[in-house]
Amino acid sequence: MSQQPAQVTPAPAAPVRASDRIWTIPNVISFIRLLGVPLFLYLLLGPQHDVAALIVLTLGGTTDWVDGYVARRMNSVSRLGELLDPFADRLYILATLVGFTLREVVPWWLTAALLLREAVLAVALLLLRRRGYGPPPVHYVGKTGTFVLLGAFPMLLLAEAVPSIEAVAGPIGWGLAWWALGLYWAAAVLYLAQTRTLLRADRADRARSGAVAG
Repeated sequence: MSQQPAQVTPAPAAPVRASDRIWTIPNVISFIRLLGVPLFLYLLLGPQHDVAALIVLTLGGTTDWVDGYVARRMNSVSRLGELLDPFADRLYILATLVGFTLREVVPWWLTAALLLREAVLAVALLLLRRRGYGPPPVHYVGKTGTFVLLGAFPMLLLAEAVPSIEAVAGPIGWGLAWWALGLYWAAAVLYLAQTRTLLRADRADRARSGAVAG
């Protein structure tokens, strides 16, 4: 009678815990990204060196995933890094929208649509914090929207900086921009649904606690 070999179930990977360290390689990358924001705005709005501004913007966008990848690869996840990464993304997006709107690279309605989404999420976050909840976990839809938007901006600026390839770069940039806008608002709907679920559960818990106390 043959015996089947025992199957060993692999142990689950240990979760990566965030440390309190500040000077890690991923955090340095995030700090460098942040320093690129004022440089980008200066080049875009001051001397209007669009090609140089395009290089800074492209580097800032393409390194969006680098700090997170390095943090996971080197097990250097930190609490500061968890704040710096999304903050750098939002600051790049805000600065680019302001600069592009002033230079008329994008119309005002695109800026308004993206900023309105941020305002809606800010209200939802405020409601959660009033009930003692932190922000909902980042959804891959929103992260993908950020990645696509940071790819759309350089293409739109490239179309402005190099008129000879505007016929190619412009449609690509606007296609990515529309895609990012849709993903952004889809993520907003998901975040609002999460907020509604948490607030409903909180009200139910408070009602049960009141009934027990009464």
